[in-house]
Amino acid sequence: MREPAGPEERAVVERYLAAFEAADVPALTRLLADDVALEMPPVDLWLAGRDHYREFIERVFAMRGTGWRLRLVHANGSPALAAYAAEPATGVLRAHSLQVFDVRGGLIRRCVAFVDPALFRLFGLPGQIDPPAGQTNPLSSLPGQTNP
Repeated sequence: MREPAGPEERAVVERYLAAFEAADVPALTRLLADDVALEMPPVDLWLAGRDHYREFIERVFAMRGTGWRLRLVHANGSPALAAYAAEPATGVLRAHSLQVFDVRGGLIRRCVAFVDPALFRLFGLPGQIDPPAGQTNPLSSLPGQTNP
């Protein structure tokens, strides 16, 4: 446990949220420390450094699309984001992961992503949300994807 996140930490994570939802990888990477670490327990994944993080996020958007929606939450006093990913066929946004951040000096130093939709209930969050109005399939703009 730690003291609750202050306004500066929340502001960095809010900028990360906006960049992630916009699939703006350059804006995301500007929020990362040079030696940022990304973990995904229990998956055997640990990345170190801004370039590796950027490559991973680019791959996530290429594989899962860019129609993500995130909600700001707090986990053990740390700022965190609940991430919803779109289903390719319907555009329905389903609970995907909880990302917990360590922010110091105005930069994200560490992100621990728990890919476990069951965690959303612990935060009082729904397991799915509807896509924004007018958006039926956020993956339709990806190469090789078509609207159903």
